[in-house]
Amino acid sequence: MEQYYSGMAKDKKAKILETKLLIYECEGTESEIKEWFKTINIAGVPLNNQELLNAVYSGPFVTLGKEEFSNSQNSNIQKWSAYIKGSANRQEFLECALDWVSKGNIGDYMSRHRFDKNINELKKYFDSVLDWVSSIFTDVESEMRGLEWGRLYEEHHKKAYNPAKVLAEVQKLYADPYVKNRKGVFEYILGGSIDTKLLDVRVFDEATKKSVYAAQTAKVKTKSKSNCPLCAIGHDANKSKIWSFSEMDADHVAAWSKGGATASKNCQMLCKTHNRAKGNR
Repeated sequence: MEQYYSGMAKDKKAKILETKLLIYECEGTESEIKEWFKTINIAGVPLNNQELLNAVYSGPFVTLGKEEFSNSQNSNIQKWSAYIKGSANRQEFLECALDWVSKGNIGDYMSRHRFDKNINELKKYFDSVLDWVSSIFTDVESEMRGLEWGRLYEEHHKKAYNPAKVLAEVQKLYADPYVKNRKGVFEYILGGSIDTKLLDVRVFDEATKKSVYAAQTAKVKTKSKSNCPLCAIGHDANKSKIWSFSEMDADHVAAWSKGGATASKNCQMLCKTHNRAKGNR
């Protein structure tokens, strides 16, 4: 039966006001205090890591940081939410800003700046990252939310990008039926469109691999050549070796990144050693 204090009977108000509270005063190093907070926070709604850090490193810096990044009325939250997962109320925008500027060492950064009277560096770095992202990727996609933009900024912000070409590449990859991981599209492009593992490109299914293996093996058995095309043109002991199916991997004849489709006509079976050596060539 929830009630407002103002509407309660006088005797109930008095009971609340006269209730004695047991207070523990915590003394010790900041590390010890942090452990205290973790211990007494077991019950109820647990504090997350940033809320714990805010308590441990309380001071003018945290106060100013919360005013900027933990204010649900801040008009910038809509823009931030396009790139960052979280809630202002649970300190997740503040945590993200601190993570970016500190390169992941949030506690150390908060300790060093605990008594600062401004958050200029924090705000400037945070804005720099988001301005950089929005200048390269002019269309905002839902998969951009929650990516490691701070790390990507550090790795790539000194490179030059053509936003129009980047947009065309994003649209091309989004339309490609073989790309299974759209969240990896942005890092893939920033890295020069090299690391296809980021895209989780669809691989050949088992039926296709077995069919191609059978055809390759039948074709070479009477010719004393290896059923791995690259071993067959080599000069070592494997030149005539017939590999078992489990010893081989499916490979794109024409690399997917160079327009090769994940289709049986573009599939060949290579021994595992040659397939790994071939890479994306």
